[in-house]
Amino acid sequence: MRRRVLPGFHLSLGITLFYVGLIVLLPLGALVVKAGSLGFDDYWRIISSGRAVASYRVTVLSAAAATAFNVVFGVALAWVLVRYSFPGKRLVDAIVDLPFALPTAVAGIALTTLFAPGGWFGFFFDRIGVQVAYTPLGIMIAMAFTSLPFIVRTVQPVLEDLDPALEEAAQSLGGTDSEIFRRVILPLLTPALLAGVSLAFARSLGEFGAIIFIAGNQPFETEITSLLAFIRLEEYDYQAAAAIASVMLIAAFVMLAVTNLLQSRALRYTQRS
Repeated sequence: MRRRVLPGFHLSLGITLFYVGLIVLLPLGALVVKAGSLGFDDYWRIISSGRAVASYRVTVLSAAAATAFNVVFGVALAWVLVRYSFPGKRLVDAIVDLPFALPTAVAGIALTTLFAPGGWFGFFFDRIGVQVAYTPLGIMIAMAFTSLPFIVRTVQPVLEDLDPALEEAAQSLGGTDSEIFRRVILPLLTPALLAGVSLAFARSLGEFGAIIFIAGNQPFETEITSLLAFIRLEEYDYQAAAAIASVMLIAAFVMLAVTNLLQSRALRYTQRS
C-alpha cells in the first residue's frame, strides 16, 4: 500500500477549506451580496458622498503617514534588536508584540490618556501649541502603534539571516556604512519590507478600536471609514454600511495585488544581483 507523505491530507484539507469558507469567504460573500443589492446609481451615491470621500481621505492619508513612520522606526528597531546587545533587550523585544496582545480599545484609551492636553505627553505638546488627541495626528499615532510589529517582525528574521561576509566584502572594497546599507542590505530587505508595509498599511486601514477614542470622530475632519460604516450599521442602513465597507475591501485587494507584484520584481532583482 502506498504511503502518503501527509497522513490525513484529505481530512486536513477539508477542515482547512471549511474554516476558510466559514470565517473568510462567507462574511466577504455576504458583504458583496449586500452591497450588490443596491443599484449602481444608489451605490455610487453612497460611496461618493462628501462625508464618505472625506473619511477615505482621512483614513488613507493617516495610514500612509503611519506606515511611512513605521518603515523608518521599525527597520531601525529591528536593526538594533538584531545587531546590538544591551540591558533590557529581551524586554524591548517582547514589548514590540504588545499591540498584538493588547485589546485595541484599551490601546485607544491609553493613547488618549497620554496625549490628551492634560496627559503625560499631551501636556508638553500643548505647551508648544501642538494638539495630538482629537486630531488627524492622533489617528496617525494610534495607527502607528497598532501596526509597528508587522514591520519589525518581517524585517527582523531577514536581518538575522544576512551573511556577514557580504558586508565585510563591501567594506573591503571601500564602501561606507551608508553605501553598504543602501546597496547591499536594503535590496535584500526589500521583499520582506514590502510584505511588512502591506500588512501594516492594511492593519491601519481597518483599525477601529484604537482610533475612535483618540480621533474625536468629527465628520469631514477626523472620521475614519470604518467608523462611518459602523455608524450606518447603528442606523440600520445595512446596504450603505456594506457599500462603504466594500470600498475598503476593494482597496485592500488592489493593495495586496500591487504589493505581490512589487515583491516578485524585488525578489527577481535580488536573485539576479
